[in-house]
Amino acid sequence: MADWAQALAELKRGCEEILLEEELIAKLKTGKPLKIKAGFDPTAPDLHLGHTVLINKLRVFQQLGHEVIFLIGDFTGMIGDPSGKNVTRKPLSQQEVLANAETYKEQVFKILDPVKTTVAFNSQWMAELGAAGMIKLASRQTVARMLERDDFKKRFASNQPIAIHEFLYPLVQGWDSVALQADVEMGGTDQRFNLLMGRELQKEEGQRPQTVMMVPLLEGLDGVQKMSKSLGNYIGITDTPTEMFGKIMSISDELMWRYYDLLSFRPLEDIALLKQQMAAGSNPRDIKISLAKEIIARFHDDTAAEAAHQDFVQRFSKNALPDNIPEITLSCDSNAMPISNLLKEAGLVDSTSEAIRMIKQGAVKLNGTTKIEDSKLEVAKGSSEIYQVGKRKFAKITLN
Repeated sequence: MADWAQALAELKRGCEEILLEEELIAKLKTGKPLKIKAGFDPTAPDLHLGHTVLINKLRVFQQLGHEVIFLIGDFTGMIGDPSGKNVTRKPLSQQEVLANAETYKEQVFKILDPVKTTVAFNSQWMAELGAAGMIKLASRQTVARMLERDDFKKRFASNQPIAIHEFLYPLVQGWDSVALQADVEMGGTDQRFNLLMGRELQKEEGQRPQTVMMVPLLEGLDGVQKMSKSLGNYIGITDTPTEMFGKIMSISDELMWRYYDLLSFRPLEDIALLKQQMAAGSNPRDIKISLAKEIIARFHDDTAAEAAHQDFVQRFSKNALPDNIPEITLSCDSNAMPISNLLKEAGLVDSTSEAIRMIKQGAVKLNGTTKIEDSKLEVAKGSSEIYQVGKRKFAKITLN
């Protein structure tokens, strides 16, 4: 076990808040392995880099000799976490939850040591709790207490519906900590209410309350909203090396340092030196390339990272089109198709409104050189051109 002071310094890196830090120090000083819990509701099949901020911290705990419990909320996933939401989330079926859970396990072991990781499912003890136990658990909190949560408070004030089952979510998450006898629970800053619920329930059960460690929510590619698949500003850990490289290179220089702090495994001294080098005139592009290659190597390998780098240099530094551009043939019932519909049907954008927005931003090109500026452009039937959306999406589209 590492010296507790050194361990604390490493654990606090990129951590937003610890409740309570003195409790964590006391636990670290014992020199005994701690149970570190982090829960993930498998509500979607893929994880993105925003999720890995927390997983990276679990890795640090593993390296320090502690027991990491990767808790898959197959029971809570069927409720739907209301944290930060202004609408009731659609509960998932058991089949959907289990399918997503399998992909989660595959993905997290790109960061965590599978030998040192305990994978648990909270349906195990929640099934044992039963209906009577759930009612008893629900009796421990009041509606007024639940309405202290910021998201519930806002929805109640604006007359937006709050389903009864949503009140159960923080109670179940808290009970997970009781069942696992967690020493530390980790979560994002939006999980504060749920994390503290675990402390309360543990105290009531006569257990030593868990220390709560909250990590910040990582901003997405836009540098404003938190990283989210629904917002399209994410970097998925199953993205191809080329996609990862291009996305990382697209972030702002300012956001790059945020990614270094929360995603890089490099020592803080190395990052401080990079900042000094940039201040002294080094090109931030080269520093960003180092970050991109580090992250790609983590989820793929060094060879893939270098290949993605060279592909990026060829494609963007030399204004070259990629070699393997997918070819798509679309059917057209009339003599022409609106450009927004064309891009959507080809899968280059998710919606016609996104297509219009990208065109107005100057992010749509024809044959690698010509910017399409007219969002109402009609593409003639029989045309066959290479379309580019943003820096990474290409397709040769033939309209028949």
